[in-house]
Amino acid sequence: MVTKKILNSREEWLENRKNYIGGSDASAIVGMNPYMSNLELWQIKTGLVDPEDISDKPYVQYGTQAEDYLRELFKLDFPQYEVLYEANNSYTNDKYPWAAASLDGVLIEKETGRMGILEIKTTNILQSMQREKWHDRIPDNYYIQVLWYLMVTEYDFAILKAQLKSEIDGFPYLQTKHYLIEREEVEDDIKLLATESEKFWKYVKEKKRPGLILPGI
Repeated sequence: MVTKKILNSREEWLENRKNYIGGSDASAIVGMNPYMSNLELWQIKTGLVDPEDISDKPYVQYGTQAEDYLRELFKLDFPQYEVLYEANNSYTNDKYPWAAASLDGVLIEKETGRMGILEIKTTNILQSMQREKWHDRIPDNYYIQVLWYLMVTEYDFAILKAQLKSEIDGFPYLQTKHYLIEREEVEDDIKLLATESEKFWKYVKEKKRPGLILPGI
C-alpha cells in the first residue's frame, strides 16, 4: 500500500528522511551517483557520519526557488495534465519499507486518469561534457531517481523537466528539456533497483559494510 505523509515543516521532513533512502540517494546504491558512493551512503544511513548540509549552496537555493515557477510553466505548456503539489510530502510503500519519495508534482492525465510523476531539475552547465549528459537522454543519477519514484508510488509514467542554465556574453542562456518515461518500458529496471536496494538496506540494518562500488562519472 502506498501512503502519503505531509510533514509540518522542512525540518520535520529532513528528520523523517533519515529513516529511509530518498530518491536523490538511490543512484549511489548501484554506483551511478557522481557525488557519493554506496559506502558513503551506508555510512550516513548507519549513523557513522552526518550528511553534508548543502542547503546554503547557491545552486541548491536557485533550484529550490525556481521550482515553483517551473511547475507553473509546466502547467501552461502541458494543459493535458492536472498538476498537484504539496510541500514537504513523503510517499512510502509497504512493499519497500526502506524507500521514500518526495515529489515535485503529481500528474493526472485528464483524458485517461493515468497517474504520473513530475520531476524538476535545474542544472548549471559549466562544461560541454555536462551538456552532453543531457543529449537525448537523462543523466544516470536522475534516471535512477525517477525509477525510484515510480517504484514507490506505482504510478504509470514520469515526466522530467530540466532547465539547463549556462552563460553567453555575460547573459544567462536557458534551455528547457522534457523527458517522458513510461513505466511499462522501464519495468525491468525498476525491479532490478528494488532488488539491489533491498540488499543494500539489509547491509544498513545489520551494520555490515557493503563492498565499494565506485561512483559513476
